[in-house]
Amino acid sequence: MRRGLGRWLLASLLLLAGAGSAAAHELQPGYLELIEAAPNHYEVTWKQPYDAGGLPLPMTPVFPPNCAESRAPRTLADPAAVVTRAEIACSASLAGAWIGIDGLDALATDVLLRVRHRDGREETEVLKPQAPAVQLALAGAAAPRGDAAYFRLGLEHIALGVDHLLFVLGLLLIVGSARALLQTITAFTLAHSLSLAAATLGWAHVPAPALNAAIALSILFLGPEIVRRWRGGTSLTIRRPWVVAFAFGLLHGFGFASGLSTLGLPRVDIVRALLLFNLGVEAGQLAFVALVYALRWAWRVLAFDWPWYWQRLPGYLVGSCGAYWTIQRLAMW
Repeated sequence: MRRGLGRWLLASLLLLAGAGSAAAHELQPGYLELIEAAPNHYEVTWKQPYDAGGLPLPMTPVFPPNCAESRAPRTLADPAAVVTRAEIACSASLAGAWIGIDGLDALATDVLLRVRHRDGREETEVLKPQAPAVQLALAGAAAPRGDAAYFRLGLEHIALGVDHLLFVLGLLLIVGSARALLQTITAFTLAHSLSLAAATLGWAHVPAPALNAAIALSILFLGPEIVRRWRGGTSLTIRRPWVVAFAFGLLHGFGFASGLSTLGLPRVDIVRALLLFNLGVEAGQLAFVALVYALRWAWRVLAFDWPWYWQRLPGYLVGSCGAYWTIQRLAMW
């Protein structure tokens, strides 16, 4: 009982802490692009994602006071966001100016800002709730590349994707050896990397309502498998967890892609952005696995003798959360 204490107790705490924010990954990042088509004249593309209820997130770009619309905006809706295209004319270049997002400070999402200046300089920034405005680089100064921004978006997407982390946690409750752990995490990583690339490059698409329900169902699937392992039973999942990890990893990859494909990045940037975003996702996932096992070891060293039901709670919570989200997302669908 003591050997498994850290795993069960840690998982319980993580589940309880994460259950209340399970919908956080539904808030996809916004995207604001400004292209200087003529001196001090900018073409604007603003992608405003939907909230969990299907309404556009209440946030609006804020430009410097010396800028005004030079053409009436055109708005259209697609499955991922409300897209607004407009043009603004400014009395001076935006180099060194401040650009922000009104309302972002009250939301749990980010906005990716890309600015292409007429002299060829490009800069990419991530606006966050705690920093909803940014000052662009001065003329002649080196503009920051978007590498760190894409990596950070991937890192935050997995960190806020409670259902994805819950699936990984369910796998950790099933695997029984270091070799099985390595095989399982590798299979999951390979699978979601493939589907992430396919979705982002436009080669495959899964409707968001069906995808979210299927991801919830994958978590529900692991609940009974965890209980079966406790009772000494066996199944394909218990014998070959990497097979299940690969199969469901394809689904989760499409979920990861929603955080990047919503941006609709230009083809010239898509490969670099895809690679860095995926590296951020992998870094976050590996950090989560390392945290689980580090705390498991720490609790085992302490050797507290907790009641059996505390050790069983995580498995039932995995299945219960999976069942709740499946019903909820099917109803929304």
